[in-house]
Amino acid sequence: MFAHLFATMNDKLDEIMRLYPRTTGERREHLDKQLDVLKAMSDSIVEHWLLFEEKMADFYASTKASQAHADPASSVPLASHVPGGSAQQSGDSPAVKGEQSACVQQQEQSTASAMKASQDGGGFLYDFSEDTAFLISKGQGYFKLHMFGHASCELGKAIELSPDCQLARLFMAMTLMHMQQWNDAEKHFQILISLTEHAKWRAIGYNALGCIQAVHMNLELAEQYFWKAHQVDPSFTDSMMNLKCCKERNGQLSLRFGSAELIR
Repeated sequence: MFAHLFATMNDKLDEIMRLYPRTTGERREHLDKQLDVLKAMSDSIVEHWLLFEEKMADFYASTKASQAHADPASSVPLASHVPGGSAQQSGDSPAVKGEQSACVQQQEQSTASAMKASQDGGGFLYDFSEDTAFLISKGQGYFKLHMFGHASCELGKAIELSPDCQLARLFMAMTLMHMQQWNDAEKHFQILISLTEHAKWRAIGYNALGCIQAVHMNLELAEQYFWKAHQVDPSFTDSMMNLKCCKERNGQLSLRFGSAELIR
């Protein structure tokens, strides 16, 4: 699993490194944002690994202590894993303990970020697990890198764990929009609208449904969805721009899915 993830991240980084010297302006800013996402994903993986190592070390320590209590003669110093394949005694220095504590705090902030996003979007209706939050975080990272195939894979796993998770549904539906899998995207947006009471997310959902109908040239129904999105949240401007585009019908439709709202 991790070999595939790092291979994908390396491929993306190679692409950025190849393009970076020849880009300027908005294109350079776009590459900078992708670099920030890659760095955040790398940091998150390292944090999870450190927490896992610490948990494993604590388990070994408690197991050894139990054995020593049962048979004092069997007590020996316990070595814990550290990066680089070396070992150290279980009595870590204050500096090491402080670094581990900082990593724990960073990880708590990282896993809480997806949960906070759900809470900000009315996600109090469903308290999803840290495993789900981690999968959503990975999916969001891929989404922001425009690696939509990988994003859909991680978000699909999150939905399997937490079918009522609104945040996972939102990003999954928008990911499928970018992949032009209109029917599957429509299903997820319909579910999202039925679940959420958050005005912005409902507006994004109705707007996306309007885009899907416009793609199928059902323009009257599309206009109804765009107007409904505006009624739900007048501050969401994409719906009115799409409504205007449908009414004018000058050549090819240029529609806004609303995905810009997810990467700010």
